[in-house]
Amino acid sequence: MVHHFVYKFNPTSRKSAAIGETDLSELIANMEPQLNNGEYLFVPVSDSSNINRSDTIATFKEEEGTTLVLKKDSAKRLGFNTHFVASWITLNVHSSLEAIGLTAAFSTELAECGISCNVVAGYYHDHILVDWKNAKRTVGLLKRMAIQHKKTIKDKFEKK
Repeated sequence: MVHHFVYKFNPTSRKSAAIGETDLSELIANMEPQLNNGEYLFVPVSDSSNINRSDTIATFKEEEGTTLVLKKDSAKRLGFNTHFVASWITLNVHSSLEAIGLTAAFSTELAECGISCNVVAGYYHDHILVDWKNAKRTVGLLKRMAIQHKKTIKDKFEKK
């Protein structure tokens, strides 16, 4: 089995190679979903300059304004409220930003089970925000997906 890691990385170089796994089979088999503590809100703001960055989990600038992902208690303290309360799941597999298919694979699996997911790609890991009511179920489905994929890889390897 070929692993597609690039180990040399210089964060100060503009020509740094991507790091992390790119092989889809390895990514799925080795993903370890971790449910982070807390509840999170997606909050639209027109001006985020008065919000402390330490309160934000993620920020995305859109044409209409900025979307922040905040811990629910921080959002409430700042006077925000939205209808969608999310749980945050980290896929603890070091995926490359150039990896192809991981998001499609797990989002298809979740969609087939009626679970909506909002995906954020960090530099080291992928993160999924799902309705808090589906958090534990989602982690279970992702773990099952990884186990099934490990078995498939093992079976293919043993047939060789």
